[in-house]
Amino acid sequence: MNISILATDLLYREAECLDERLWDDWLAMYAPDSEYWMPAWRDEDDPTADPKTELSLIYYSNRGGLEDRVGRVKSKRSVASQVLPRTQHVISNVRASEAGTGVLQAKSNWTTQQFMPKEKVVEVYFGRYEHEWRRVDGQWLVTRKKIVLLNDYLNAKLDFYSL
Repeated sequence: MNISILATDLLYREAECLDERLWDDWLAMYAPDSEYWMPAWRDEDDPTADPKTELSLIYYSNRGGLEDRVGRVKSKRSVASQVLPRTQHVISNVRASEAGTGVLQAKSNWTTQQFMPKEKVVEVYFGRYEHEWRRVDGQWLVTRKKIVLLNDYLNAKLDFYSL
């Protein structure tokens, strides 16, 4: 299969899982040692570069952090997620490359539109993704996801399902 088509399919599947609230299917796309990172902005032009030494908006060094977040959302113990937004992720400008045997990388642009039913408000977030997948037992798993949020003035709560 063409690597651009493969990467696009993987990105679309992830977006579908988030929009349809298929949390367990979404988590299953991530390797246990996967890194999930959304850097903060150092200034108007440069995001932070190292999640271990600089501020991040979100950083999990492995899937355990994502599992915790999903667990809170599913259990309704998260006050911020009591009424979940209805989301629609749009992925575009996918550029894929092979990074060795069984490793695939992609950069893409994304937009998430979300409707907050309780507040009756529509919000839009957009940015860039960097994904890396590794083939494990015939399945492609995310090993690294970097999310650069371009409109980082957050007037409301923001969580994994919005990104």
